[in-house]
Amino acid sequence: MSHADGYDRNGGAFPDEPRLTRDTAIRGPARPAPYIGAGILLAAAILFPLMPQLYSFDAPRLAGMPFFYWYQLLWVPISAILTGSAYWLVTKEDRRRRAEARAGGPPQAGSGSAGAALGGGRP
Repeated sequence: MSHADGYDRNGGAFPDEPRLTRDTAIRGPARPAPYIGAGILLAAAILFPLMPQLYSFDAPRLAGMPFFYWYQLLWVPISAILTGSAYWLVTKEDRRRRAEARAGGPPQAGSGSAGAALGGGRP
C-alpha cells in the first residue's frame, strides 16, 4: 500500500487523513461531448470500410491496383488515426475529471465536504 491510497505500509490509516471508501470520488462529473466525439470517430473507422457500395469499383486504378483494393488499404492508416484521436479525447477528459476531483470539485452526495472526502488538498 502507498500513501496515495490513504494507508501506511502496515495497513493502518494515516491519522491526519480521511480513510478512502467506495463513496470517495476519484473523478469529477463527465462532460458528454468528448465521449460522443470518440464514438463518432470509432463508428466512422468501423462503418465506412463495411459499406462496399462505396468502393466496389475497378477504376480508378493506382499503380495497376483496382480502386477496390487500394481504398481498403487506405483505411488502415485512417482507422489508426481515428482510433488514436478517440483515445486522446477520452484520456484528456479522464485527466480533466481526475484533476477536478483532486482539486475538490463539486461535493458528492453522502459526504461531509468535498475536501474531506477527496483527501484534502493532496495532489
